[in-house]
Amino acid sequence: MLWFRRDLCGQKPGHLDGDARRQVPVGARDWCRGCHGRGRVVPDADRRWPFTAAHGCRHDAPRRDPRFVTSFPEAARIALGDSQLRHNLRNATTTIRDKRARVVAEVPDWDELREAGRAIKADVMRRLDEYLLQFEESVQAAGGQVHWARDGAEANAIVLDVARAHDVTEVVKVKSLTTDEIGLNEALAAGGVHAIETDFAELILQLDGDWPSHILVPAIHRNRSEIRDLFMRTIADGRELSDDPRELADTARLYLREKFLDAKVGVSGANFGIAETGTLVVVESEGNGRMCTTLPPVLVTVLGIEKLLPTFADLEVFLQLLPRSSTGERMNPYTSLWTGVTIGDGPQEFHVVLLDNGRTRVLSDQVGRQALHCIRCSACLNVCPVYRRTGGHAYGSVYPGPIGAILTPQLRGVANAKSLPYASSLCGACYEVCPVKIDIPSVLLHLRAQTEKDVAERIAMRSLARIFGNVRLYEWAQRLARAGEGPARRVPGPLASWTQTRDLKPFAKETFREWWSRERGA
Repeated sequence: MLWFRRDLCGQKPGHLDGDARRQVPVGARDWCRGCHGRGRVVPDADRRWPFTAAHGCRHDAPRRDPRFVTSFPEAARIALGDSQLRHNLRNATTTIRDKRARVVAEVPDWDELREAGRAIKADVMRRLDEYLLQFEESVQAAGGQVHWARDGAEANAIVLDVARAHDVTEVVKVKSLTTDEIGLNEALAAGGVHAIETDFAELILQLDGDWPSHILVPAIHRNRSEIRDLFMRTIADGRELSDDPRELADTARLYLREKFLDAKVGVSGANFGIAETGTLVVVESEGNGRMCTTLPPVLVTVLGIEKLLPTFADLEVFLQLLPRSSTGERMNPYTSLWTGVTIGDGPQEFHVVLLDNGRTRVLSDQVGRQALHCIRCSACLNVCPVYRRTGGHAYGSVYPGPIGAILTPQLRGVANAKSLPYASSLCGACYEVCPVKIDIPSVLLHLRAQTEKDVAERIAMRSLARIFGNVRLYEWAQRLARAGEGPARRVPGPLASWTQTRDLKPFAKETFREWWSRERGA
């Protein structure tokens, strides 16, 4: 029995104790390095970065990893200098926001649906130990194999060994933020296996060595002219292309169809896993996910442990929330569900890798754990005034935007992403649109309190606290501020970049205390 209730409650942070039974290996090789016997099963995430790519296909460029960029303020400054980026972001996010608003308005009980989604996810977090074991038993009963991975390195090793056991050098892959999080593509490439991204936007980025900048629309920072030029350099085989979206889609379809038909191993993430039945769910818009999960004889799914739902009935709530919040549709064009192995239909060998990679550490934080409720809809990105101007690369994470600003610091450790909790104006728009009611502003403040302040900031905050705590000092500061109002509009030094682009609000000619004293005297 896998016991880790105490870990989830934060009494023993740092590891999960239990028994994850080893599955039958594919061949003579023992490839279940992530599936352990008695002992620690899912401890804290390994802080090593993923492997760098050593192999690839002839069309691949070296993929730039924004996780090695400088702090958010510096990256944002660079992004703000790119007018084309801002134009692309504004057009795309405005379109998605408008579509979402229209379809949400059609649902009279939308707020009740949001509350139902929040309650289900909160229950999953409270009883995750039970649901994980139930899910494992359900998958095994349906003929699947379950592997437990402490961190990205173990998950990558499991997937790589499955590929090697079947002697493949290529796998087809469904768009998956979880596999991006652990650097699966780079790890497979280092082991001589090329992962082919089959999502249209992910393929664009892979061909150009770029990185996603949006949870739902990874290539949101690209326009169709740029995509045409890229395809002509890589997969068009010398053909002239226009920037017509249909022609670009046809070009990608021709390239990918051959890959689908030849694939022996498919790799996917999943939007949800149903503990009751062991069913995996992938929702998407292009059909590539269904091809990846049905055509190859072997399928490996990497699933974050937080993505479970208790029962099949719970899925009904999320299949209403997710499409409306993400693509602005009443339902996704493709909703694929599979349960284990069905003889003669679909993959005949199925593996699930249950990934921790820091999630149990997040669970131990009673305030921050609600970040694990996220269903990756990206609604918060489309309304965030910060994201809409800087784009996703400035966040230095596969999880950009408001949700990334609270999820990344918790998965990596606040000290390793200390600028992200400040990448927000705290306007609250993200909370208003979140389909599972994650209170992102509250978590941001919670994480800000955990960051180590630099010397100048500590001195400034202590000085302000002293002034606000003393009436005479406060009145003196008000008079001084009024006297220096003109020069203060152009502050030198570190604050210059702020005052160069905006004016300080004029100070009142008279304070309330002064007005009150004058009126009473009169």
